[in-house]
Amino acid sequence: MHNTIILYLSLIVVILFLVMLAQRIKISYPIVLVLGGLVLGFIPSIPEVSVDPELIFLIFLPPLLYEAAWQTSWKDFWKWRRVIGSFAFIIVLLTSCVIAYVSHSIIPGFTLPLGFLLGGIISPPDAVAATSVFKDIKVPKRIIAIAEGESLLNDASSLIVFRFAAATVVYGTFNFSEAVTDFFLVITMGFAVGIGIALIFYAVHRWFPTTPSIDTILTFVAPYAMYITAEHFEFSGVIAVVTGGLFLSDRSHSIMGHLSRIQGVNVWATVGFVLNGIVFMLIGLELPVIVQQLGENALYDAIKYGLIISGVVIVTRLLCTLGSSWFTVFISNFITTADSRPGWRAPLVFGWAGMRGVVSLASALSVPLLIHSGQPFPQRNLIIFITFVVILVTLVFQGLTLPLLVKWVDLDEMDYEVPSGEQDVMIRRKLAQMSLKHIEENYKEEIPRNELLQSLKFKLESDIGFLDHVKESDPTNGGHDYVTKYQFITKELLDKKRVLLHQFNKKEMFEDEVIKQHLAQLDLEEEKVRQQFLHME
Repeated sequence: MHNTIILYLSLIVVILFLVMLAQRIKISYPIVLVLGGLVLGFIPSIPEVSVDPELIFLIFLPPLLYEAAWQTSWKDFWKWRRVIGSFAFIIVLLTSCVIAYVSHSIIPGFTLPLGFLLGGIISPPDAVAATSVFKDIKVPKRIIAIAEGESLLNDASSLIVFRFAAATVVYGTFNFSEAVTDFFLVITMGFAVGIGIALIFYAVHRWFPTTPSIDTILTFVAPYAMYITAEHFEFSGVIAVVTGGLFLSDRSHSIMGHLSRIQGVNVWATVGFVLNGIVFMLIGLELPVIVQQLGENALYDAIKYGLIISGVVIVTRLLCTLGSSWFTVFISNFITTADSRPGWRAPLVFGWAGMRGVVSLASALSVPLLIHSGQPFPQRNLIIFITFVVILVTLVFQGLTLPLLVKWVDLDEMDYEVPSGEQDVMIRRKLAQMSLKHIEENYKEEIPRNELLQSLKFKLESDIGFLDHVKESDPTNGGHDYVTKYQFITKELLDKKRVLLHQFNKKEMFEDEVIKQHLAQLDLEEEKVRQQFLHME
């Protein structure tokens, strides 16, 4: 037990250093983690790291899906719902069919059910990998919104394909009409379970005397409650978690206090980062184990099959994205669409961003060890190896070349005419004007005899004047220097305040708790200044 704990703590430390390395060399961290895990996996002295296939979905999937749901914009999700829905369901099913027939035709002894099993495993792209690449390059926000929305739902459809295909292989029977009926039942009841559990947590958050710590813990309990309940009744746990997460995140402002939201965001960002890091590292660490199980004679053929299917996966997605663009132009003649002329540049980038990752790994490792008769699951090692090859090819090759493709197609923002920096200034100016108007209209007589209100009124007036200056200044003619100098001086003052507070803390007359409260307030002030000018940098 102690050795296992030390091993996983060491793994987390390695993950942290690899992420810092990725930041230094400016490469998406999932790519570096996979390659780092691959290198570590082939070192003989490194202990074998493995995860129980029965538990991998339960450990990783619910929190990762829930965090993604909380980070997803419901506004963008609804705007692009048709595109998201088509790629999350129709394209996943189409990709699974293509992979099933190609693998069945090129791999000796590979049956169609095994082909559909492989298709269900490798058909869903991974949004974490794509968004981590997009974070460092300039792409239209619609691409990120669609990629994130697609990843929330495509996991459900791919896992349903995986479930039916695995059951067919294990038990040897398949009924198409029953499968179609079960498909819609699994999805519909997954939605119902997600909403039902979410309503329970909604009531607890809103009407029970919770604290920020209790609220945060409840957000960790919720995804597991949704997932386990849905899976217990053989419905889609993925749909349940995504539905419940979207429902609660859209209402977080009314069911949680500001401290709960701040604490929850920080805790979830850390937990999500660690879980994603572990899974991407496992991708590399598990590959040498699978290679040993294949044997030297089968390795060459397995690599060949993996590369062929990787190419099929990439080409199929590109054809689907470009084909969906043509279909959108056609269908816009009959219905209203979010964009009737999507062109070819954005679909090409979106298609190339189809890197596979976390869910594909979890699905592959959860393939049963035995079938119903007690015999080993056929082609299990080959299926897992091909999955690893597809993940490596799409993640490393497409991930490293995606920035070059974005630069080549030269995409501009297509949905927001006003830049983010100008939007930020407009909103802050309107908020300050509204606040100042409210005070002057409702508390005009109170202002002369209340120094705190006078200070607040002066601050609002100063903020409006400052924002007017920022709006009118030319970024190429001193505007940026103006903001940069303000940030520098503010940071300098905050640092001096921290030094003074630490000096106070050495004196017996000041309580340590009071000093910590002031230090925490300075941290919030520094973050506020950073966020205020984030879009202007």
